Amino acid sequence: MADLPIHTIVFEILTRLPAKDVGHSKSVCKQWYALLSTQDFVRIHCSRSLVSSNQRVLLIDDLTCSVRPIISKSNDYGPSSIVTFPFHHQNNDVSILSHLNGLLCVCLNHTYELLLWNPTTTAFKRLSTPDSHGFYINNLDAVGLYVDADDDYKVLDIKRRSGVLGVYVYSREVDSWRNIPFITRQEYLSPHFNWSAGTFCGGTLYFTVCECWLGGTKRVICFDVNSEQFKEIIFPPVPSIGMVQGVLVNVKNVLHMFASTGMFEMTIDLWTLQGDYWIKVLSCPPIPPISLSLWCDITHYVTNGNWFVMTKLGKLFTIEMDMKPFECFYPVSWFRGFKGAVFVQTIVSPSI
Repeated sequence: MADLPIHTIVFEILTRLPAKDVGHSKSVCKQWYALLSTQDFVRIHCSRSLVSSNQRVLLIDDLTCSVRPIISKSNDYGPSSIVTFPFHHQNNDVSILSHLNGLLCVCLNHTYELLLWNPTTTAFKRLSTPDSHGFYINNLDAVGLYVDADDDYKVLDIKRRSGVLGVYVYSREVDSWRNIPFITRQEYLSPHFNWSAGTFCGGTLYFTVCECWLGGTKRVICFDVNSEQFKEIIFPPVPSIGMVQGVLVNVKNVLHMFASTGMFEMTIDLWTLQGDYWIKVLSCPPIPPISLSLWCDITHYVTNGNWFVMTKLGKLFTIEMDMKPFECFYPVSWFRGFKGAVFVQTIVSPSI
């Protein structure tokens, strides 16, 4: 260590600081400000921040927006901190559509505008343009946030309008939208098909496309973020009796799907993608009967071999699982509609 240049030592130390401490460190001197603002520093700091201790849960209701840590020992929420939106909104009408490396892609429901927002640094960027790009309509559009091989953060926006499909990519680097081709089955353009938000994993953005929750056609659409080519793969072979819901998560750069099925008693299976095929990892015991209204307001987490069922108030119950431990917390079911997210505290900026 004594032989290392002081610049290298400072760099190594600062890339291990919590995100908010990095922000405070920028005011130490001009040299540190310049160092902490480089893309190399941001990238390495982000890679070292992707751990469970930096995970936070953001919850939005009609009155407040709060951020809570997840306490690893109790596997429950910690004390909440109230967050003030740095952008204009009406009655917290903010929907969280996608998230990656501390950035959230959100929609302002009263204007339909898309924004990139880092709730840790409070920085945000409006993506809407005068030529009607960067606007989102629920149940018709699908959005995914990703980063390409050149470390450029991008947003993929899939729009369905009167049977016509438009696919657009926003680049943070050039701060503009462009159209890309996408030819798919005509039936997928129907509003009867629900597109999930995109999940970024291993250089590919994945979407589930489901005809309806009760039976119907179900597929997974894959978007290679570097070649910008699309392809379609099968959905895991889950029972089509009752409600079917597939939630995609990135676990250590391997795509997994939590597929929940049933009606009055829900069963959730964990699948992993190998090539273009799904392999079942485990089956959760049937969840005790839960009303549909409560089911839509709960979130399941998996970590360290346990399964947690939680509301915004805290943990309902725990199911012990015989499975390989996950180091982080992963939401298993949809997160209270669009009103919540599990994110990591980073200094990644929504703009260059």
